[in-house]
Amino acid sequence: MTTDSLASIEKNKIALTSVIAAVFLTSFKLFIGILTGSLGILSEALHSGLDLLAALITLFAVRFADKPADSDHNYGHGKIENYSALVETLLLLITCIWIIYEGIKRLITGHVEIEVTVWSFIVIITSIIIDFTRSRALYRVAKKHNSQALEADALHFSTDIWSSCVVLFGLVGVLFNFYIADPIAALVVAIIVLFVSYRLGKRSFDILIDKAPEGLKERIATIISEVPEVIKFHDVRVREGGPNKFVELNIHVDKQLSIDQAHQISHKVEDLILQKIENIRVTVHIEPESEKEQL
Repeated sequence: MTTDSLASIEKNKIALTSVIAAVFLTSFKLFIGILTGSLGILSEALHSGLDLLAALITLFAVRFADKPADSDHNYGHGKIENYSALVETLLLLITCIWIIYEGIKRLITGHVEIEVTVWSFIVIITSIIIDFTRSRALYRVAKKHNSQALEADALHFSTDIWSSCVVLFGLVGVLFNFYIADPIAALVVAIIVLFVSYRLGKRSFDILIDKAPEGLKERIATIISEVPEVIKFHDVRVREGGPNKFVELNIHVDKQLSIDQAHQISHKVEDLILQKIENIRVTVHIEPESEKEQL
């Protein structure tokens, strides 16, 4: 089994377990919310419902993104992960806007509906434990395979941890008649999530418009300088799509070399780049260096 196949299996497995976790949390919170009539827990059920939608989008994205290149998609299908991450970022922004609206309304009106029962604590603590394990697992696989879709899904579960902690903080506050703690904590969480969402969304958008990855050209220039047969190089073009990077460049070699010798040098450049940079596809164009250019 190839490395790409193993990566695809691992990504699909972690995405599927996230969907299962999101289904369980949404159902559990909805059931307890209806049972207790707690607005806070019903709100958490809505939040988890958005996470379920995000997890389903991620599952679709990682499965579709791993399809090989074809005649209509010459660079593969990796960018679907970046589209997925951007959509999930928008879902997070919608959640934050709702949290900010509710928090400000409760601060202004002083009306806070939080119902404290044993089940309220059970569902929130269970949610925190599941969200923590899921977000860590997703971040680990996302980093390993450079998957923005999985990273966005991990961010959703991380956001759930924060929001669940806010609800838990609010439940404890109610026990001590400190009702204002809930909306204040919610606003702080919303600001943190907005900041993280902006960074993820910007990175996704940059990839979708083919912005050159920061520092990649410089790394490639350093690598090519290690090949003495390359007289000079130019027109280095780099872009990203999903977990992969794509590089095109021109190198100049001695015009006295045979076609086969020049071809071997291009392979040497490609192999060296592939060894030192992960998830990269390289295309090298060879040009003869004339005496005039050498002067």
